[in-house]
Amino acid sequence: MGGLALLARELGYTVSGSDANVYPPMSTQLQEAGIELKEGYLPEHLDPAPDLVVVGNALSRGNPAVEAVLNRGLPYISGPQWLGEHMLAGKWVLGIAGTHGKTTTTSMVAWILEYAGMKPGFLVGGVPLNFGQSARLGESDFFVVEADEYDTAFFDKRSKFLHYRPRTLVIGNLEYDHADIFPDLAAIETQFHHLLRCVPGLGLVIRPPCDTIDRVVARGLWTAEQRFGVSTDTDWRADPLTPAGERFLLRDPQGGSVEVEWSLIGRHNLANACAAAAAAHHVGVSLSVIGQALSAFSGVKRRLELRGQPKGVAVYDDFAHHPTAIATTLEALQNRRGGGRVVAVIEPRSNTMRSGSHGRQLAAATGAADHVFWYQPPGLDWSLERIAEESDVPSEVVSDLGQLATAVATIVEPGDAVVIMSNGGFGGFHQRLLEVLA
Repeated sequence: MGGLALLARELGYTVSGSDANVYPPMSTQLQEAGIELKEGYLPEHLDPAPDLVVVGNALSRGNPAVEAVLNRGLPYISGPQWLGEHMLAGKWVLGIAGTHGKTTTTSMVAWILEYAGMKPGFLVGGVPLNFGQSARLGESDFFVVEADEYDTAFFDKRSKFLHYRPRTLVIGNLEYDHADIFPDLAAIETQFHHLLRCVPGLGLVIRPPCDTIDRVVARGLWTAEQRFGVSTDTDWRADPLTPAGERFLLRDPQGGSVEVEWSLIGRHNLANACAAAAAAHHVGVSLSVIGQALSAFSGVKRRLELRGQPKGVAVYDDFAHHPTAIATTLEALQNRRGGGRVVAVIEPRSNTMRSGSHGRQLAAATGAADHVFWYQPPGLDWSLERIAEESDVPSEVVSDLGQLATAVATIVEPGDAVVIMSNGGFGGFHQRLLEVLA
């Protein structure tokens, strides 16, 4: 929603908005763009009456602002529909979908096109470090969008990505997530099936070999496809040249290859790079330019972002909030150059994590760590103690952020890495730990 606000402001609209507990980096971007941000969902925030209210999918009936919009008969629309109608119509849309890696891959594609001089528009669910902003209009017919499967709004229960109509579609992976709106994996697969129905025959679907995606494709595919993978027999392929993937060989379907040395680590990021390369190539970027762009790619804020190294302890901020994402991130850190121990600090904050739907997978997901701290947040109606007990890794459950910072600082040594995993602000814990360590 913050990215949409930035786009609307760039189009020349006067924009204001209501939200709760907004934190950097989005709050900073909005302020710098001159967008008035009002705390909470008070009906008076809608005075004087706006010409249009764009409603985010986090809001439902009973929300005071939503009730005011309906009772006053104000015109309203969902964010994805507004984007589709006002921004994406007539554009060559490159949509990046999947359970994991959307933000990073979307940022890569946008950066590759920018590096190639194509000046794309983009909307990313994070802040690409190469751009320093989450969204922009661009100066070309190309628009790169993070295509999320979450539902659209309280009045539109289709997945958001159905409003985007991509010509180039990446499906990076497909697992069960969003337990608050999807009863099972089959329900998610149906939404992806509907998405494939929207891709034109002259477009391209880019995806890995994957049982879940195979099932979706088996229900109907009317578009050419290319496959990607890491050390696999696929059209696009990445072969790591170092254990953590700081250097790799990127191969295209024609047998060409380019060596890339970059700042990212992990096999999951190599897969993201393959997908991004295939998407960029589809709109005309050469393999050599793709390789140069990836080498200059700086990553995304809050995606294994190094926040500091006080006393030789590397502190990373990571958005991982799914067992697979947790596992791949920890594996990448273990394989980094000259690495000491890996300490994970995890807050189960997403709706799916808080529901306990992934409970059985969480202990196994932390297997690559050397020590795990689980934060038991207020209001979580199940205990993390069971996860800690089932883990093969030394694990602790802490319910106070101050005690948590002290506990982490007590066990770490120079050369260790601490990765803080949460899809929220975590009560400012990142900065608190940096200060304690310093």
